[in-house]
Amino acid sequence: MANLSIELTAPNGVKYTQPTGLFINNEFVASSKGELIESIDPATESKIAEVHAASEEDVDKAVQAARAALKHESWKHLPGTDRGILMAKLADLLEEQKELFATIDAWDNGKPYSVALSEDLPEAIGTIRYYSGWADKTFGQTISTTSAKFAYTIRQPIGVIGQIIPWNYPLSMAAWKLGPALACGNTIVIKAAEQTPLSILVLATLIKKAGFPPGVVNIINGYGREAGAALVQHPLVDKIAFTGSTATASQIMKMASGTLKNITLETGGKSPLLVFNDCDLEQAVKWSHAGIMSNKGEICTATSRILVQQDIYEKFLEKFKVQVKDVSKVGDQWDSETFQGPQVTRTQYDRILSFIEAGKSEGATVLCGGGAREGKGFFIQPTVFTDVKDTMRIYREEIFGPVVTISSFSTEDEAVDRANDTTYGLGASVFTKDLERAHRVAAEIEAGMVWINSSQDCDFRIPFGGVKQSGIGRELGEAGLEGYTQIKAVHVNMGTKL
Repeated sequence: MANLSIELTAPNGVKYTQPTGLFINNEFVASSKGELIESIDPATESKIAEVHAASEEDVDKAVQAARAALKHESWKHLPGTDRGILMAKLADLLEEQKELFATIDAWDNGKPYSVALSEDLPEAIGTIRYYSGWADKTFGQTISTTSAKFAYTIRQPIGVIGQIIPWNYPLSMAAWKLGPALACGNTIVIKAAEQTPLSILVLATLIKKAGFPPGVVNIINGYGREAGAALVQHPLVDKIAFTGSTATASQIMKMASGTLKNITLETGGKSPLLVFNDCDLEQAVKWSHAGIMSNKGEICTATSRILVQQDIYEKFLEKFKVQVKDVSKVGDQWDSETFQGPQVTRTQYDRILSFIEAGKSEGATVLCGGGAREGKGFFIQPTVFTDVKDTMRIYREEIFGPVVTISSFSTEDEAVDRANDTTYGLGASVFTKDLERAHRVAAEIEAGMVWINSSQDCDFRIPFGGVKQSGIGRELGEAGLEGYTQIKAVHVNMGTKL
């Protein structure tokens, strides 16, 4: 039998046991084909570990386990309050080991350990804990019709949920998906991103420890072309929830259409950030810098198109350049002063550099940055482009890295029109002290979320999602429950005779 765990010591000295198998029916099992995924430290380009990659056969086993658990009394008839207790226990276990999980995601993804610990882990823990409170609060209604009819609705789980998560926030995105699905009584097969396969397998050990019945949560690693496609097309999967690129989401929609699956898609973005001349300029500079340069720019909602009103444009540029120089320290994950770690993979690193070269070749001006950092690792300088035309690739396409365009506008109408001139519609930011303008512009921008005088200021209690090619449906908050329940209407004849 294959060895399904290894002992690892992270660069920060943390020692732990890393599971490497597929988590099916509360047990780690080897992949049927023996194919492995290699996890790479993006700062050193050295191998961390190898984990098992699921085949189509393995996906079927996981789905069958989830289907059986859905029908088993231990889950089907478990009161919502008891589901909530299990989820709250999982949140507590996660909190007890937050340093370990921050270590794993920093090592595997490249984000600073301090950020993983202070931002990612509280979000993951908070999301599970938040939805644990909703587990016994999803209910239907009675509907008045006539005295001869009693009608009511009940909310029921959708069934087996296939969930596919991205690599930029490995643990947080798992929590975003698991939380509402479990609260509503579904069973799950979740596939992690092949770029960051490690932390979710350690999370699996906590799911079992918390007391979830076998088959309720099944966790697989695998490549999208095989495991992802098999999950999306499986006839016993009732819903697919996906976070990732718009291009991949388009393919998922096509594959899911074969069985008319329920879908939730959270996809790409090219979010605008509008800076009006009456704003608090210091705050606008700080928030707009964080809005694109935090998490190495690997954020779906990154405000990567900054539009600044003409009469403060030059002053904004000057201050933004200083902010990049003073704050955006590029370094490895373990340096407490690091703001920007390495990009997640060489593929992503090369993609970002190709966009930077495209910006230069199309005639944009590099205000700062503009290339890779010398030496090992997938490090890219935080890059700011000016003299950008709205037709340029760097202005129109999602780069998913520490690259931003800054251009000017004259009027509010121009700013809104240019903000909306995109196929995306995930997030947007508006900086102004004029409350009327703030609410007016927020209403006019075509996006699922608008921040006023901040950026990337998300909260697990508030709905998250986009419009246009940025996705379908909402996650988080009470709205996040809608995607994981279905309404059944019950008609009771109270006396009508034929």
